[in-house]
Amino acid sequence: MKRIILFILLITGIVFAQNVVKAQDTASSSGIEFTPINPSPAAKTTGTTKEDGSREKAVDKKSGKTALKAAKKEQSKQTLWAIFLAGLAGGFAALLMPCIFPMLPLTVSYFTKSGDKKGSPVGKAAIYGISIIAIYVVMGLLVTVIFGADALNSLSTNGIFNFGFFLLIVAFAASFLGAFEITLPSGWVNKMDQNSDKGGLAGLFFMAATLALVSFSCTGPIIGTLLVQAATTGALLGPAIGMLGFALALAIPFVLFAMFPSWLQSLPKSGGWLNSVKVTLGFLELALSLKFLSNVDLAYHWHWFDREIFLVLWIVIFTLMGFYLLGKLKFSHDIDLKFISVPRLFLAIIVLAFSMYMIPGLWGAPLKSISAFLPPQATQDFDLSNPGMNTNNQNSNNITDTQPHKYADLFDKPKGFNPYFDYAEGLAYAKKVHKPVMIDFTGHACVNCRKMEANVWPDKQVYQRVTRDYVLIQLYVDDKTDLAKAEQTTTPEGRKIQTIGNKWSYLQTSKFVSNSQPFYVLLDPDTEEPLVTPQGADYDPVSYLKYLDSGLKVYVK
Repeated sequence: MKRIILFILLITGIVFAQNVVKAQDTASSSGIEFTPINPSPAAKTTGTTKEDGSREKAVDKKSGKTALKAAKKEQSKQTLWAIFLAGLAGGFAALLMPCIFPMLPLTVSYFTKSGDKKGSPVGKAAIYGISIIAIYVVMGLLVTVIFGADALNSLSTNGIFNFGFFLLIVAFAASFLGAFEITLPSGWVNKMDQNSDKGGLAGLFFMAATLALVSFSCTGPIIGTLLVQAATTGALLGPAIGMLGFALALAIPFVLFAMFPSWLQSLPKSGGWLNSVKVTLGFLELALSLKFLSNVDLAYHWHWFDREIFLVLWIVIFTLMGFYLLGKLKFSHDIDLKFISVPRLFLAIIVLAFSMYMIPGLWGAPLKSISAFLPPQATQDFDLSNPGMNTNNQNSNNITDTQPHKYADLFDKPKGFNPYFDYAEGLAYAKKVHKPVMIDFTGHACVNCRKMEANVWPDKQVYQRVTRDYVLIQLYVDDKTDLAKAEQTTTPEGRKIQTIGNKWSYLQTSKFVSNSQPFYVLLDPDTEEPLVTPQGADYDPVSYLKYLDSGLKVYVK
């Protein structure tokens, strides 16, 4: 039973690393004041017949604007839920740290054996748990207060911040691997410990604060990683929501074990396995840090950190993790592993199998299950794979549009597609060929964008619909390439438009009242009005195809 519990909790630690990256999928527009220019969110499009028999289009802008705001609100909710779940997974992982797990039975014993008769053990544990939640939520709110809403929205695309986050998470990983411990000043801990002796509500609160300070060497890297991920989503309440999930996972066990003290007997005893959990999370932190370095490389077009280099590093990291779990790799603070438990063996098998799964990616295999985390496949120098669709289906744009596209030398095309990277240029071509436009507001740091391009767009029917019936325009909202001097400007709100990313980000927020990515707009090139309500990521090819078809049904040539 103990081994099963340990195995489940170890898997929770792995899920934490996946959830904190998923929290970055969409960006909230909290804190941004939208000033619509030619407000055109879509909804109902109707047509009237002119005297010459041609069709004239009309758009119900009011209902479309309402629909867009509702869609934006829903995307923001999804982002916050992802952050909360990431925090929850992080809290359960932190519970297994050597600084916290041994304190669980000690703290619960204090509640059950306390000589203070004012209040039941359950009540004290509940106050203790609420105090833990309050401390961590306030910590999350402080991040928002210190950085501000506007700064949170820019963190995910800022090269300096992303490189700093990469170095920070590498430091967290080194701490978990045993290079050093991140500790707070001992005076803080002593002060809190003294105050915890006061008793009553204040004493319980300071007990919780003492736990937070004492355990910081173990929880600090998890908290830091979670706050970084929450902040880079741009969600105003992201850090606070993440800390709420973390604190709930940390506090609930103290309350439950105070209610049912007999459960303590079922817990595994403290030992070397706690350090193994810590080291395993260190490997995961190290792998996660590479995503931030990749974001910087893509945004500034350095091409130093392409897909195959990313994969090689991940393969090495997870292989070393597998060897560690098997006891073939030891650190100075590890104890001798006399035998391999069944849960540990299963986890090692999963990790090593994952490493082998990634190897074909070095030759161009799409690796769809992790495509969202990897740099775009077009960055790979050596690629033997097919584009994922019938190679006889040539992009219709390649037949009639042979001119090089603006900015095409800067951006990597999704495999098999020939998009435009400039709004005006793509719009002009769509008018010429009498086709609707599909705008893909995307970003280098957008994991959902890569997942859509790798898992949904290669679907044969989706591919044909996009390439034959639409003119695809991809607009990178986080690109750092400077615009030509003549194109640099300042918006009426005082926002400076200096880079390609600035230009397309302002277009999305001002015209379509959203700044989440991916964000797909099916546009009428003549009126520049959306044909249907824009939407975000949809990983079901059938559902996404219906969305594309709905735009074609409304479009009138």
